[in-house]
Amino acid sequence: MTTTRRLGRSGIEVSAIGVGCWAIGGPLWDGAQPLGWGEVDDDESVRTVHRALELGATLFDTSSNYGAGHSERVLGRALAGRRDRAVLATKFGYPTDEATRQAAGEDASPAYARRSLEDSLRRLGTDHVDLYQLHLGGLPVPRALDLVETLEDLVKSGKIRAYGWSTDDPASARAFAEAGPHCAAIQHDQSVLRDNAAMLAVCDEFDLASLNRGPLAMGLLTAKYQDAPAARGGDDVRGSAPEWLDWFHDGVPRAEWADRVARVREALTADGRTLAQGALGWLLARSPHTLPIPGCRTVGQAEENVGALAYGPLPEAAFAEVERLLADLRATPASA
Repeated sequence: MTTTRRLGRSGIEVSAIGVGCWAIGGPLWDGAQPLGWGEVDDDESVRTVHRALELGATLFDTSSNYGAGHSERVLGRALAGRRDRAVLATKFGYPTDEATRQAAGEDASPAYARRSLEDSLRRLGTDHVDLYQLHLGGLPVPRALDLVETLEDLVKSGKIRAYGWSTDDPASARAFAEAGPHCAAIQHDQSVLRDNAAMLAVCDEFDLASLNRGPLAMGLLTAKYQDAPAARGGDDVRGSAPEWLDWFHDGVPRAEWADRVARVREALTADGRTLAQGALGWLLARSPHTLPIPGCRTVGQAEENVGALAYGPLPEAAFAEVERLLADLRATPASA
């Protein structure tokens, strides 16, 4: 069974399921609004990364603003002596204050892109990152295109191998891919609950990797939220969800989304997979370009998520059943 895929037109081979590192960054705040996943045990995070590597994960996705840089520091610590086994992806665009763990707005300037990369390299303890991504999903296309020359220069210098954009807008992704020869990936919201067919079409046309942000709907597609639905702690973004996060209300899954999970749960788990593994298998079956990057911050979560590689894509019959069950709902998206 194939357990690897290409990182788009970069040609870099990566595990078909990666590891999202937002949660291991710990707390981040925008004033009183939490933007992280709560307090985290750094030693457990390191063990989690090591276990993911043992199980075959090679792609690790982080950002300069996750935990105000803390995610990159922990990931760098975990990969010390193991850097050659990992493909590192990070992002830029959201400055933070590392001392206070407060968000500090947005910066899409070429100068900031360079400065942020140097800071990321220092925190990660490496001389290059494999994929450098613009994190500002709603940035106007002309401003994003102003970054292409800088990103191409960073490729030439060897500090990055490829670049991409974290955006849910297919038109933006298309423009970026057309302008940037070394644009290799688009990171976007993609899960069995929320398909983005137009974005997958762009990825297919331009041979881009589709890095699937939110492949488990921030925990909604795991047993945890079926058994104990409330997010823990006032520093967990799911407990006080900002406007852009519509899976939860006051830490509890919204009824319309929970109903959709219940509708497809049996089809996703019919061959012995867990719910999370079924959701990841659906993504692998959805397109040859998809690369789910589920977050994990415990060894058990890494074992479950990366363990989905052993199952591979959801079988054709099960995939078709999921699509049948969701056909009417896909035409009428759940309300926020």
